[in-house]
Amino acid sequence: MSDADKFLYVDRNVVNNPLAQADWATKKLVWVPSERLGFEAGSVKEERGDECVVELADSGKKIRVNKDDIQKMNPPKFSKVEDMAELTCLNEASVLHNLKERYYSGLIYTYSGLFCVVINPYKNLPIYSEEIVDMYKGKKRHEMPPHIYAITDTSYRSMMQDREDQSILCTGESGAGKTENTKKVIQYLAHVASSHKTKKDQGELEKQLLQANPILEAFGNAKTVKNDNSSRFGKFIRINFDVNGYIVGANIETYLLEKSRAIRQAKDERTFHIFYYLLTGAGDKLRNELLLENYNNYRFLSNGNVTIPGQQDKDLFSETLEAMRIMSIPEDEQIGMLKVVASVLQLGNLTFKKERHTDQASMPDNTTAQKVSHLMGMNVTDFTRAILSPRIKVGRDYVQKAQTQEQAEFAVEALAKATYERMFRWLVMRINKALDKTKRQGASFIGILDIAGFEIFELNSFEQLCINYTNEKLQQLFNHTMFILEQEEYQREGIEWSFIDFGLDLQPCIDLIEKPTSPPGILALLDEECWFPKATDKTFVEKVHQEQGGHPKFIKPKKLKDEADFCVIHYAGKVDYKADEWLMKNMDPLNDNVASLLNQSTDKFVSELWRDVDRIVGLDKVSGMSEMPGAFKPRKGMFRTVGQLYKEQLSKLMATLRNTNPNFVRCIIPNHEKKAGKLDPHLVLDQLRCNGVLEGIRICRQGFPNRIVFQEFRQRYEILTPNAIPKGFMDGKQACVLMIKSLELDPNLYRIGQSKVFFRAGVLAHLEEERDMKITDIIISFQAWCRGYVARKAFAKRQQQLTAMKVIQRNCAAYLKLRNWQWWRLFTKVKPLLQVSRQEEEMQAKDDELTKVKEKHLYAEQQLQEMEEKQQQLSAEKMALQEQLQAETELCAEAEEMRARLAARKQELEEILHDLEARVEEEEERASHLTSEKKKMQQNIGDLEQQLDEEEAARQKLQLEKVTLEAKMKKIEDEVMVLDDQNNKLNKEKKLMEERISEFTTNLAEEEEKSKSLQKLKNKHEAMITDLEDRLRREEKQRQELEKNRRKIEGDVTEIHDQIAELQAQIAELRAQLAKKEEELLAALARSMDLIKIPQLLFCFLISADLFLPLRIEEEAAQARAKAEKHRRDLGEELEALKTELEDTLDSTAAQQELRSKRETEVTHLKKTLDEEAKVHEQQLAEIRHKHGQAFDELNEQLEQAKRNKVSMEKAKQALESERNELAIEMQTLMQGKGDSEHRRKKAEVQVQELQLKHSESERQRLEQAEKLSKLQAELDIVNSVLSEVEGKSIKATKDCSAVESQLQDVQELLQEETRQKLSLGTRMRQLEDEQNNLKEQLEEEESAKKNVEKQLQTVQAQLAEMKKRVEQDAGCLETAEEGKKKMQRDLEATGQRLEEKCAAFDKLDKTKTRIQQELDDLLVDQDHLRQIVSNLEKKQKKFDQMLAEEKNISARYAEERDRAEAEAREKDTRALALTRELDSLMDIKEELDRNNKLLRAEMEDLVSSKDDAGKNVHELEKSKRAMEQQLEEMKTQLEELEDELQATEDAKLRLEVNMQAMKAQYDRDLAGRDEMGEEKKRSLVKQVREMELELEDERKQRSAAVASRKKLELDLKELEAGIDMANKSRDEALKQLKKLQAQMKDLCRELEDTRMSREEILAQSKETEKKLKGMEAEMIQMHEELAAAERVRRQAMQERDELQDEINNQATKNAQVAEERRRLEARIAQLEEELEEEQCNTELTNDRLKKAMLQSDQMNVELTAERSTCQRVEGARSQLERQNKDLKLKLQELEGTVKSKYKANLSALEAKIAALEEQLDMETRERQGATKLVRRTEKKLKEVILQVDDERRNTEQYKDQVDKLNSRMKQLKRQLEEAEEEAQRANASRRKLQRELEDATESADAMNREVTTLKNKLRRDLPFTVRRTVPRAGIESDEESEPKTETSEPKPE
Repeated sequence: MSDADKFLYVDRNVVNNPLAQADWATKKLVWVPSERLGFEAGSVKEERGDECVVELADSGKKIRVNKDDIQKMNPPKFSKVEDMAELTCLNEASVLHNLKERYYSGLIYTYSGLFCVVINPYKNLPIYSEEIVDMYKGKKRHEMPPHIYAITDTSYRSMMQDREDQSILCTGESGAGKTENTKKVIQYLAHVASSHKTKKDQGELEKQLLQANPILEAFGNAKTVKNDNSSRFGKFIRINFDVNGYIVGANIETYLLEKSRAIRQAKDERTFHIFYYLLTGAGDKLRNELLLENYNNYRFLSNGNVTIPGQQDKDLFSETLEAMRIMSIPEDEQIGMLKVVASVLQLGNLTFKKERHTDQASMPDNTTAQKVSHLMGMNVTDFTRAILSPRIKVGRDYVQKAQTQEQAEFAVEALAKATYERMFRWLVMRINKALDKTKRQGASFIGILDIAGFEIFELNSFEQLCINYTNEKLQQLFNHTMFILEQEEYQREGIEWSFIDFGLDLQPCIDLIEKPTSPPGILALLDEECWFPKATDKTFVEKVHQEQGGHPKFIKPKKLKDEADFCVIHYAGKVDYKADEWLMKNMDPLNDNVASLLNQSTDKFVSELWRDVDRIVGLDKVSGMSEMPGAFKPRKGMFRTVGQLYKEQLSKLMATLRNTNPNFVRCIIPNHEKKAGKLDPHLVLDQLRCNGVLEGIRICRQGFPNRIVFQEFRQRYEILTPNAIPKGFMDGKQACVLMIKSLELDPNLYRIGQSKVFFRAGVLAHLEEERDMKITDIIISFQAWCRGYVARKAFAKRQQQLTAMKVIQRNCAAYLKLRNWQWWRLFTKVKPLLQVSRQEEEMQAKDDELTKVKEKHLYAEQQLQEMEEKQQQLSAEKMALQEQLQAETELCAEAEEMRARLAARKQELEEILHDLEARVEEEEERASHLTSEKKKMQQNIGDLEQQLDEEEAARQKLQLEKVTLEAKMKKIEDEVMVLDDQNNKLNKEKKLMEERISEFTTNLAEEEEKSKSLQKLKNKHEAMITDLEDRLRREEKQRQELEKNRRKIEGDVTEIHDQIAELQAQIAELRAQLAKKEEELLAALARSMDLIKIPQLLFCFLISADLFLPLRIEEEAAQARAKAEKHRRDLGEELEALKTELEDTLDSTAAQQELRSKRETEVTHLKKTLDEEAKVHEQQLAEIRHKHGQAFDELNEQLEQAKRNKVSMEKAKQALESERNELAIEMQTLMQGKGDSEHRRKKAEVQVQELQLKHSESERQRLEQAEKLSKLQAELDIVNSVLSEVEGKSIKATKDCSAVESQLQDVQELLQEETRQKLSLGTRMRQLEDEQNNLKEQLEEEESAKKNVEKQLQTVQAQLAEMKKRVEQDAGCLETAEEGKKKMQRDLEATGQRLEEKCAAFDKLDKTKTRIQQELDDLLVDQDHLRQIVSNLEKKQKKFDQMLAEEKNISARYAEERDRAEAEAREKDTRALALTRELDSLMDIKEELDRNNKLLRAEMEDLVSSKDDAGKNVHELEKSKRAMEQQLEEMKTQLEELEDELQATEDAKLRLEVNMQAMKAQYDRDLAGRDEMGEEKKRSLVKQVREMELELEDERKQRSAAVASRKKLELDLKELEAGIDMANKSRDEALKQLKKLQAQMKDLCRELEDTRMSREEILAQSKETEKKLKGMEAEMIQMHEELAAAERVRRQAMQERDELQDEINNQATKNAQVAEERRRLEARIAQLEEELEEEQCNTELTNDRLKKAMLQSDQMNVELTAERSTCQRVEGARSQLERQNKDLKLKLQELEGTVKSKYKANLSALEAKIAALEEQLDMETRERQGATKLVRRTEKKLKEVILQVDDERRNTEQYKDQVDKLNSRMKQLKRQLEEAEEEAQRANASRRKLQRELEDATESADAMNREVTTLKNKLRRDLPFTVRRTVPRAGIESDEESEPKTETSEPKPE
C-alpha cells in the first residue's frame, strides 16, 4: 500500500476482526454521554426502571445512566464506513465515532448521504497529486474512496452527460478548510477540462483561473485566531464549459466582505494580507511614492506587525504582483490599488480634538490629511472642510453643520471601510473581465460556493443574521434535493413512497427573516426603521417584538436584564441576537461631501471607484437634522440598504443553485489549537449540527436508509433461513422475498426493489445480531463434534496402547522364562541360518508385487473405460459440432442477409437519429422555456401565497364587518338565483338585440347623412331668415309712409279689412302649425331623452346581472342618437315647409301690392300690421331657434354624459366584478358568520327576555312597595334578621370551607396513593415498553385516566380557592389584603419554582422525545422477538388490567367527589343569587323608607303649621325621624356593603375562572412531565394545604375583627353619603348597560330593516319572475294551439324549433362551462380556505401555547401589583376613615344644632334625586317595553320573511320543474306531430291507392252493367216465354251485381 493509499483506503482486515464482532455480540455495547469524550462505549449490565447500569469499556467503571441518554452502537461491520448513511444505527454517537475513527486513521473525507464531510488535518497529505487526479478521473463515486476529487468528477461527468449545470457548496467554520477545498476543486477542473493541448491560448485561461485565488486571498483573506488564512468574504466561482467540456471562462461573485477588519482587529489577529504584503515587500521607490511608514505608525493596524509562521510576506507580495500580471491587470491600475490601500492606512492616522467651549471637532495637524489628499487626488482644504463641517440638506436648503469629534471619527472610519470595499469590488470585476475574455460560448457551468457556515456566538449581530439566513436557505435546498433524489431512487426501484418535502420545515424561520408583509420579517422591519429619522435600535427591537412576538420560531428575552434583544430558533439551534448599531450597519452611511470630492478626484482610478456617488446614504439621513417634512425623500431606486442588496444577491444565488444539480461539502474544524491528529468531540458535534449533517441524518431516518443488493443479502443472511430457498437456481429477488418471508419481518420495516432490499434504520443491526447468534450456535455445535471426535480418537488410541502393553508384558514374561533355557539359545542361533525363515519375507515381497500389479491393472482398466467414454463423448460432440457447423453456415448466410438489411436499416435510423437530434434540440429549447415558465409559475405561486396571506388579513378584517354585510349577502344570494334565470333570457334577447343593432347601425349611417343635409338646410334657413328680417325692416318703413296716407284712402278700408282678415286667418293657421311643430319638437326631445335613458337603464341592469355587453350599450346609444337625429330632421323639414309656405304667402302679398299699386295708403296700413306680425314671428323664430339650440346642446351634453356614464359604468362593472369575486370567495365564511350571528342574536334575545323578566319583577316590586308603606318597622326587623342570617351563612361558609379542606386532604391522600401506584406502573411500563409495542395504547389509556384525576384535582383546588376568596370577600376585612399579598408572593415563588421544575421537565421530555423518536423505528424491529414473549406478558397483562380497574374505580370516586364539589359550587351560586335578590329587596325597602320619610316630613310640617303649641310633639317627631333616618342609613350602608361584597365575590369568581382555565391549559401541557414530578407535586400540595389551613385560621380571626370594625363604621354619616354616591354610580353603570343594550337593539332593528328591504326586493323580483313565467306559460299555450291548429306553419315552426334548439344547446353548453368553472373555483377556494384554516389553527394553537406560557408569569406579576396597590389604597382609606370617625365623634355634639337645616336640604335634594330617578326608571321601562315590542315585531317579520323566502324558493323550483315539464311536453308534442305527419302521409298514400282501385272497380262495374243490360235485352227479345224462369236467375244475378255496387258505393262519401 502506497503512502497515498493509507490516507484513502480503509484496512478491512482490522475492520473485519472476528474478536470485535464477538465482543459486540456478547456485551450489548451502547454509547453513553461523556463530558470529556462526548460519548463513551459501555455495556449494559442491568436495567432499573428508567435507569440502566452501564459498565464503561475503557475504565471498567459502572455508572447509572437514564435510558433516554443511551444510544445504540453499530456492529463492527460498519466501522469506518465510507458513507454514514449506510449505518444501521443512525445517531449522533455513531456519526461522531465513525468520523473520529476515520480521522485518527488519516481518512479526512467521509460521505454522509449527499454530504461529503471533510475534517481539517492541519498537515499536508499526499492525496492531491496529479497521479491521484488521474486515478479519480472518469470513475464513479462508489468505485473510489471519498475525496473532493470524486465530488468534482461526479459533477463534471453529470454536466457532460446530462447537460445540466452543477454546483458544489462548501460551507463550514473559519479554519475548517473551505478555501483549500475550493482550490482543489479548481485545480482538478483545470487539469481535467484543460484544452491547451489543442489550442494555444487556453493554457493562459487555466493559469488565470488558478491565479485568481492568490489575488483574492491577498485582498480578502486575513489571519484570525482559528485560521491563518481565513477568507473574510463568501464567493461563488462559476466556471463555464463549452459543449466539448473545455473551460471557456469563469466568473466570481462575492458576498459579505468583512470590511470592518480594515480599521480594527481583535487580539492576535491581522487585517487583510495586502496591508502586510505592501509594508514588507514594497521597494524604496514604491514606499516613497505611496508615502509608506512603519507598522507601528498606523492606528488601523491594531496589533502592529503580526507574522504568520511559515509565511514570508515579502515573497507573497511578489507572487501577488505576478498573479496580477498573469491576470492582465496593467501596472497603472496596480499602482492605483496600492494607493487606495495606503490611503486607507493613512485615514486611520487622522486625529481630531474637541474645542474648548464647543463640541465642535478640529484638526490640529493636517499633515496626514495632506498625505490622504495626495494619494486620492483631492484638495486638502476641501477634504478637511468636508470632514469637519459638511454641507447637509435641511428641507430645500443646504447648511454647514459642525461635526463633533465622535462624528468626525465615525465618518473617517466609514470612509475607510467604504473605500476598501469599493476597491475589492472593482478587483473582482476586473478579474471577471479577464476570465471572460474568450470568444467561445459557454454551454454549461460548474459553480463552487465558498461561504461561511452557521455561526452561534454568545451574542450575535447583523452579520451573523445574514450568514445564518444564508445557511437556512442552503439547508432548505439540501433537504429538498436529498428527498428528491431519495424519491427518484425509490421510483427507480419501484417502491411505494409518499413524497415529503422536508425543505418546508425550514420555511417558518426563513419567513421570519425575509417575509416582506403580513407580518413583515426582521429584514423588512429593519429596512422600514431605516426610513424613519428618529428610529433607533430600541424602536426596531420593539417593533420586532410587536410584529413577530407570536411567531413559533421567535423568542423574546425572558428577563429584562438579558443581554440579547431577541432569539431566533434556527435548524441548528437557538441563536441570541443583539441589535446594537443594526440601523447603521444596514444603512451604511457615508459623508457624501467627501464622496463627491472622491468622485471628482484627479486620480482616474479613485474617481472610477466612486462613480456611483448618488446611490450612497448621506449623513443627513442619520444626523437627525432632516426631520423636517420633505427632507428625507430619496429618489426611487437610489437608497438601497445592505439588507436589501444582500437579500437580492442571495435570491439570485438561490435561483442559480436551484437550476443546478447541487453537491454538498461540509468542512469541519477538529480543534482550536491547530494540532494534527486531535479531535474535540463537542466541537465536532456542534459543527455537525450547524452544518446540517445531523439534520440530513434525521431526514434520512424517515425513509429506508439501509439498502443492500440481493446477492450480498442472500450471501450474508441465508444462514438465518436454511430451508427457505429450494435447491437449484433461483432469481435473487425471489430468493430475498422467500428469505424475508421466513424471517417474518414487519412489512413496514423493509421494501424490495428491482436490485436492492431497503431497510429501516436498525433492521440490519438486528439481523447482524441474529446472524452472530446463529453462527455462534453453529460454531459451538461444530466445536462439540470436533471435541467428541478428538476424545474418541484418543480413547481408541489408549485402548490400543493398553492391549499392546498387555502383549509386551506377556512376551516379556515369556522371554524372562525362556532366556536361560539352552534349547532357546540354540533355536535363536540356528533360525537365521535356515531358508525357511526367508520364505516368509519372499512371500511377503511377492504379495507386495502382486498387489502392485493388480493396482496397475485396475488403473489401466479404469483409464481404458475413461478413454472409451471420452471417445464416445468426443464422437457425440463431433456430430453435434458438424450439425452446429451446418446450422452456423445457414445462420451465416441469414446473418449476411440480415447484415445487409441492417445496414440499410442503419442508414434509415441514422436519418431518423438526425431528425430526432434536431427534435431533441427543439425539445431542449422548449424545456428551457418551460423551466423559465416554471420559475415564473413558482414566483407566481409565491406571490399567490403572499396574496393568500394578505387575503387572510383581509378576511379577518371582513370578519369584523360581517354583521353589516349579512343583509347584502342575503340579497346577493337571492339575486344570484334570479340572475341565473335571467341569464338565459338575456342571452336570448342578446341575439335579437344584435340583429336590431345591425339595423340601427345602418339607420345611424343614414341619419348621419340626413343630419348633414339638415345642417345645410339650417344654414340656408338662417340666411333666408336674415333676408326676411331685412325685408321686414323695409316694409316697416313703407308702413310708416303708408300711415301718413291712411286718411286719404279710408273709403277703401273695408276691402283692405277683408283682405287683412283673410291674411290674419292664414297667420293664425301658421301660428297654430308653429305651435304644433314646437310641441312635436318637444315631444321628440323627450323621446330622445327617454331613448338615451333606456340604454343607461339597460346598462345598469346588465351590470347587476353580471353580463356586460358594452357593444350592445354603445349600439343602442347610437340607435337612440339616430332616432333623435331622425326626429330633428323631420322637424327641420317641417320647419322648412312652413318657411316656404311663409315665403309663398309673402310673395302673394307682394303680388297683391304690385296689382294694387294705386292703393298705397291701404298697403301702408297692411305693412304696419305685417310689421307687427313679423316682429311677433321674428320673436317666435328667435325663441324656436334658441330652444332648438338649447335642445341640441342638451342632446350633446346628454350624449357626452351617456359616454361618461358608460365609462363610469365600465369602471363600476370592473369594481363590481372584483367585488363579486371577493363576495363569492367570502360566501362560505359569511355563511358561517351568519350562523354565529344567529347564535349571537339568540343570545341577545335571551338577554332581552331576561331584561324583560327583570323589568316585570321591578314593576311588581314597585307595586309591592306601595303596599308595604304601613309595614316599615316590621320589615326593618326582617332586615335585621336577614343580616343575622347573612352572618350565619358566612359562618356556614367557613364550615363549608373547612369541609372542603378535609375533602382536599382526602383527595391529596388519594393523590399520594395514585402517584405511588403511578410510579410503580411507570417503571413497569418502561420495562414493558422494550418488550412489546402494543402496551403503549394501554399506557395512553392510563395516562388519560390520570389526566382526568388531575383535572378533577384542579377543579377541587379552584373551588377551594374560590370558596376561600368568597369567604374573604364576605368578611370584607381590610387587613386580609396584606396577608393575601404575602400569600401571593409565596404562590408566585412556588409557581416560579414549579415553572423552573416544569422547564427542566420539559427539557427532559424533549430529550426523551428525541430518544423515543430515534428508537421508535428501532423498536419496530424487535416485534418478532416480542411475539415470542407475548405469552409471558399475558399473565402480566391480567394483573395490569386488575390494577387498571382499581384506577378506574378511584377515578370514578374522584368523579363523584367532583360532582359533589360542583353541586356545592352551584349551591354557593344560588346563595349568591339569593343575596342579590335580598339586595334588591333592601333597595326596595330603602325606597319605601324614603317615601315614608317624605310622608312623615309632610305630616310634620302640617302639624307645625296647624298648631303652635305642639312644639314638643314636633321635637319628639324630629327625634323619631332622626332615629328612623339613622336606621335607614344603616340599612343603606348594609345594602351597599352587601352589594360590594357580592360584586367582589363575582369579580373574584370571574378571576378564578380565568385563572382556572389558564392553569388547566398549563396542566394539560405539563401532563407529559407529571410522571417525574409526582412526588414533588405531592409535597408542594401538602405544603399548600397547611398554608391554606393557616390562612383560613387567620381569615377567621380577621373576619371577627372585620365584623367589629364594620359595626363601628356603621354609625359614620360620611360613609352613608359615600354609600349613596356609590349607589348613584351603580345606577349610572346600570343606565350605561341599558344604553348599550338599547344600542344593540337599534343595531338589531337596523339589521331587521335591512332584511325587510332585501325581502321586499326579493318579493318584487319574484313578482317579476312570476309575471315573466305567466307570460311564458301564455306563450307556451299559444304555441300549443298554433301547433295543433296550423299545419300551414309547420315548416316555419320546424325552423324556429331548430333555432331554439341551437340556442338552448349553446346556452346549455355555456351554462355548463360557467357552472364547471364556478365549481372548480369554489373547490379551489374551499381547498385554499381549508389550508388557510389549518395553517391558522396551527399558528393559533402554537401562539396560544406560547402566549399562555409567557403571559402567566406576567399575569401573576400584574395581579400582585394590583393587590399591593389595592392593599395600600384600602389601608390608607381605613386609616383615613378611622381619623374621620374620631373627628366626627368630637364634632357630633357641635353639629346637632346645625344638622337640622342641612339635613332638611339634604333630604329635599335626595327626594329630588329619587323623583328624578323614578322618572328615569319609568322612562326606561317604557322604552324597554317599546324595545320588546319592536323585537317581537321584528322577530315575527323575520320569521315571515324566512317563510316567504322558503316559499319563493319552492315556487321557483316548482316553476323550474314546470318549465322542464313544458319543454319535455313540447318535445313530446313535436314528436307526436311528426308521427301524425308521417301517418297522414301514409293515409294519403293509402287513399290514393284506394282511389285508383275504386276507379278500376267502377270501370269494371260499368262494363259488367253494360254486359248485363245487353244480355237482358237479348233475352227479352229472344225468349219471352222464359221470363218467369229467368226472373229468379236475374234476381240472383242482380244480387251478385249489387255487391260490387255496394262496394263501389262505399268510398263515395269520401
